[in-house]
Amino acid sequence: MKLYYMPGACSLASHIVLEWIGKPYETHKLSRDELKGPEFLQINPLGAVPALTDGGWTITQNIAILEFLAEQAPQSPLLGDGTGRSRAEVRRWLGFINSDIHKTFSMLFGAQRFVAEEDAQKQLAASASKLLTKLFAQLDTQLAAKPYLAGSAASVADAYLYVVLRWAHAKEVDLSGLDNLSDFFKRMEADAGVQAALKAEGL
Repeated sequence: MKLYYMPGACSLASHIVLEWIGKPYETHKLSRDELKGPEFLQINPLGAVPALTDGGWTITQNIAILEFLAEQAPQSPLLGDGTGRSRAEVRRWLGFINSDIHKTFSMLFGAQRFVAEEDAQKQLAASASKLLTKLFAQLDTQLAAKPYLAGSAASVADAYLYVVLRWAHAKEVDLSGLDNLSDFFKRMEADAGVQAALKAEGL
């Protein structure tokens, strides 16, 4: 398997899970310019990471890649504990992070794609940051009685949450008082797979 990634992008979640499952893999680092280059556009016409190739097969979209990787280690708790409800919980939070939190971050990272005027861009980014605080508060509540989103073991949703928390720190999203999230972040930072992926990406 080969993972196409940009350092610190959402592809970091897939990189972490590749470390967790312990299967052989290689990586291909891309610059922002290379994302839109003809070589990578043959792999992903959207010009976005992550992309994963496995033999002659290519898959894109972060949550699809995360689920595929988890299924390569069916004995692991990466998609829950094996029950239908547990799998649904993992997918619930995976979807929430992808559809709500990640989407909202796009307004912080690229407000100019949504509005042309500079003042409007600043207003959009400020509104997005406030919304992110509310969204992260829901995750903090979920972590109140458990170390990870779906229970006692880390899942693919936790890898994704760790990445967007890194973004929140970088963009100074207000996470004050969200102590469960703070503890979760420290727990993830201490994880050997997380540390290996960070080192490999130069983060």
